[in-house]
Amino acid sequence: MKQTQKSPSEISEAISRSRRQFLRDAARIGVGSTLLGFAPQITRALPKGRKAVVVTFGGGARDEETFAPDGQRNIPQILDKLIPRATFYTQVVNRGILGHYVANASIATGAYETFNNFAAVAPEHPTVFEYFRKDLNRPASDAWVIAPSNGFNRIGGSDNRGYGPDFGAGVILPKHLLAAASKNGADYAHLLQDNYESPLDVPALIGSDSELQQIEQILKLTESDFSSHARSLASPDELSVYVARQLMHQLAPSLVWITLHDIDVAHSGAFSLYVEGIQRTDRLCAEIWGVIESEPEYAGNTHMFILPDFGRDSDLTAAGNGFQHHRTGDALSRTTWMMALGPGIREGVTVDRPIESVDLVPTLGALLGFSARMAAGQRLPEIS
Repeated sequence: MKQTQKSPSEISEAISRSRRQFLRDAARIGVGSTLLGFAPQITRALPKGRKAVVVTFGGGARDEETFAPDGQRNIPQILDKLIPRATFYTQVVNRGILGHYVANASIATGAYETFNNFAAVAPEHPTVFEYFRKDLNRPASDAWVIAPSNGFNRIGGSDNRGYGPDFGAGVILPKHLLAAASKNGADYAHLLQDNYESPLDVPALIGSDSELQQIEQILKLTESDFSSHARSLASPDELSVYVARQLMHQLAPSLVWITLHDIDVAHSGAFSLYVEGIQRTDRLCAEIWGVIESEPEYAGNTHMFILPDFGRDSDLTAAGNGFQHHRTGDALSRTTWMMALGPGIREGVTVDRPIESVDLVPTLGALLGFSARMAAGQRLPEIS
């Protein structure tokens, strides 16, 4: 049989179509319950004291290793535990720069940021944390970011006049905490890897007194307890989720943003490590939802959003490197997915129309009660 070369858009649509069909079968969703366009507003009243947890992960996974038949074994928690309880968007497009810091900053501002991904700069547009704190008069302790340390230290607040760091989120960099608490960094080398794209250019992490204060005053842990527990962990993302669990238990902030990064080990070219990162991310996303359901301050009043920052290159793109990189800007490197869980959000529903990653912040604004007035995205009517 003669085969024809498909365009990137045709490849993306074929994969998305396969993803949608699998989700319908797995969650027992009929065609009649799938949202093909505008959906009615949610009908259940949202509770007072609502909270939100956002989980992004850098180095998105391709459908071949996740939703395609051969990849489904890598994401059992997402498929069996989370998606049946979620509204799932099958096509989330990132039209911005495909670098992890700048892409996460774009998601956090609801506007495509254009700065150099490796520059230590703040976002230009106000972040979700600034909208939340300023509009709702929330204290600094009520919004936090837990992120990989390669450049993310400025993501908590923008340089925008009228907003800025005074209304931003607290930022915790777990690797910095560990560097400060550990007496011998060599014992934690597997947890302190800071950049998978150009590891030789990254300086060694050095902790400071401010990190020690975060461990003791915010997480309510001793340096010894923190470093001792870290020794039992397998990856930086496990360390981040441990920190998130402690933060949520001690302070119960209303807005928590967690960025995972293990999948980006794909840049090393080791396919097995990339798949291991997918499997770990799958497990950790379920663990975070478990924390939400088990902590009294979060159970029953918290919305959780999970989305990759962007995808990875296709094997069929001549200029790309397949799973290893995300440099071509092709359809697969720009198109991922998002799920939303929580009170009032419809369960077991897929939305097939394309949305954009910058739509998250206006949607959070509609749920939490603030105005994302400078965001370029649009609120998602299915869940807000």
